[in-house]
Amino acid sequence: MTVTVDAGRDAATARIPTGAPKRSRRPANDDQPVEFWPTAAIREALETDDLTVWQRIVVAIKRDPYGRTARQVEEVLESTRPYGVSKALSEVLTRTRDSLEANERAEVARQIRVLLGRSGLKPQEFASRIGVPGEELAGYLEGKTSPSASLMVRMSRLSDRFAKMKAPRTGGGPH
Repeated sequence: MTVTVDAGRDAATARIPTGAPKRSRRPANDDQPVEFWPTAAIREALETDDLTVWQRIVVAIKRDPYGRTARQVEEVLESTRPYGVSKALSEVLTRTRDSLEANERAEVARQIRVLLGRSGLKPQEFASRIGVPGEELAGYLEGKTSPSASLMVRMSRLSDRFAKMKAPRTGGGPH
C-alpha cells in the first residue's frame, strides 16, 4: 500500500486512498467501558480494524441486548452501508435478542406451570377459566408464545383463588 503525504501534512493526517485498509486507531474513549461511549465513539470504533474493540462492543450488546450500546450500534448501522463488521454486529444484535426473548418465554412458561400447579386444575380447565383455548395455553407452557400481562394477572388470580380453596382451613370448624 502506498500512502502519499503532502509536504504540509504529517503521517498521522495523511490521506489513505479509498479501498485501503482502515486505520487501527483506538477510539478516544477507550479507557471507559463501552456502555459510556458516545455514539460518535461507537461509530469510530466500527470504522477501525481493531478486533479487540469490536469484541468489547459485542460483549456490551450480549450483556444488554436492548441497552444503550445496542441502540447506538443500531443507529450507526442504519447509516452505514453493509460490510464486514456491520453485518457481523447486525447478526449479533439479532441473535442476542432472539436468545433473550426465548429465555424470557421459557421463564414465563415456568411461571405459568407454577400457577397451574398451585391451582390444582387440569390444563384444559385452567385454560377455560382464563378464557383461552387449550392449545393457546399449551403454547404458553411450551414457551412458544407468551401471554399478555393482563392474562398473566388473570392466571395469578385464578391460581390464588384455587390455592386458597385447597388449603386446609384453620381456626377450627363449626362449633
